[in-house]
Parts: sequence; C-alpha cells; structure tokens
Amino acid sequence: MAPLQKNHTLSSDFIILGFGDLAELQIFFFGLFLIMHLVTLAGHTTIVLITCTNSSLQTPMYFFLCNLSAIEICYILVIVPNMLANFLSWSQRMPFLGCALQMHLFIALGGAECFLLAAMAYDRFVAICRPLRYPLTVTRALCLQMLALACVSGFALSLALTTLIFLLPFCQSHEINHFFCDIPAVLFLACSDTRANEIAIFLVCTLILLSPFFLILLSYGFIIVAVLRIHSAEGRSKAFSTCAGHLLVSLLHYGCATFIYIRPKSCYSPDQDKIVSLIYTNVTPVLYPVIYSLRNKEVKGALKRLLESHN
Repeated sequence: MAPLQKNHTLSSDFIILGFGDLAELQIFFFGLFLIMHLVTLAGHTTIVLITCTNSSLQTPMYFFLCNLSAIEICYILVIVPNMLANFLSWSQRMPFLGCALQMHLFIALGGAECFLLAAMAYDRFVAICRPLRYPLTVTRALCLQMLALACVSGFALSLALTTLIFLLPFCQSHEINHFFCDIPAVLFLACSDTRANEIAIFLVCTLILLSPFFLILLSYGFIIVAVLRIHSAEGRSKAFSTCAGHLLVSLLHYGCATFIYIRPKSCYSPDQDKIVSLIYTNVTPVLYPVIYSLRNKEVKGALKRLLESHN
C-alpha cells in the first residue's frame, strides 16, 4: 500500500489557495505588492552595484552587505512572482516537485541569510572590540570562507528539511492554504503521524535560526560593553551607528522566522501565518536597503557619485 500511496503523492499537483477568500481586494493587493517588489529589487540591486563597483567600499562590512543583498534578491524571486500571479487567479496549481524545489530554495536562501547575518555580527565585533587586530583577523580569505560556509550550510540543512517533509504521504487534501509552499502549510496536509518529523524539523530550524541569533546577541553583548567604555560621545555614536542597521535587520529577520517555524504543528494558524509571511517576504526586504543605506554616509556618498557620473 505504501508504494501506491507514494506514487499517488508524486503524481499529484498541489493547489496554492493564496488569498482567494479576498477576491474583491485581489487587484489592489497585486498592485501594492508589485510596486513593493519592484522597489525591493531596485534597492538591493543598487546596493550590489554600489558595493561592487566603488573602490571606497571594498571592505569586509560592505562585502557582506553586497552578498546579503544578492541573496535577498534571489530569496524574494523564489516567492513573490508566484504570489503576484496568485493574486490574479482563484487558485494556482504547482507540481509536487515544483513545490519541493520552491521550499528548498526558500529555506536554503533564508538559512544562508541567517548565517551571513551572524558573520556580519562577528565582523562588527572584531572591528569594535579588537580594532587593532581587525585588518589581520577579518581578511578577504576569511570573508570568502564565511560566505561559502553560510551558503553551503543553508543549502545542506534545507535539503535535509525539505526531504523530511516531502517524504511524508499527502493522500488527502492537496490544497495549501498559503501563497507559497511554506513548511507549516505543507506539513499540515500530511496524513500520517508527523511527531518524529516535527522534532527533526525543530532541530534543523534551531540550527538555522536560534544558533546564529544566539551568536549575534553574544557579539552585541560584547560590542555594547566595549562601546560604553568609549569616553567621547561622538565615538560612542559612531560605533552604535555602524551596528544599529545590522541589529535591526537581524531582529526583523529572526523575529518573524522564529514565530513561524519554532513551534508545534498544533499551533498552526493559516490566516495568521499568511500575514506574518507577507511581512517577512515583502515588507522587511523593502526596508533592508533603507535601513542600511539612509544612515550610512559612505553608501549615500557612493550613490550620489554614481548618479552624478551618469548625468
């Protein structure tokens, strides 16, 4: 019976319900999130171009910022175009393997972003707490190694997590009450005992979310102590300003993700999850370039020079 059940699952499509219950607002939401999507892509693409082409921004901090924006571009392209298409239809069919691929890429890129945010916290820790050792410690080679480790870890853990979920039988409803193939929404459709899978998923999510976040909090604990020892108000202000953007982005990213993924299946709430998912796939990505750029004189100066050079 099990092989037949598995074959039935593999040959079936999932149906993404999206926001079909808000038919009268579909066009409005499509226009709103299309504008946000284009602004997000423009913002992150601008950061990538500026940090890659400007000689004054060839430092570890901007190396990580450039790659963070590149990952964020891929991250939203995995989700948002399908979501926008979903606004224009009552339901959207997605092949079984297509759903698995979307989940894998989404988790992999989100995981890589989590690990990269931890690497950025380490960079700030060394820059502020060990400034004399900074050029010798945070080298180009170390930056490349941390970037590679973040990406490999994200994709490896994502592969394990996606495999755990899609090996489950989906022998009843194939209607996903979400706008993409997210973990809780797909897991909710499984028609077998998922307790062992839930424990494994919790452990993987802990590695992806809580471990890097703990390292970030630990780094900022040392940073705060070091900054408070600076005697001049100007020095303290400058030190805090270089960290404020990264800390705010980390809190937004980890806060939303932890709410969705670090909890049991019994707490699953489709409507609540869709709202939170809209925030971390659409709202927070559009804020990141603003948070990183508006308070950063070097980025604003590089952007001004780039615009002047094309006039």
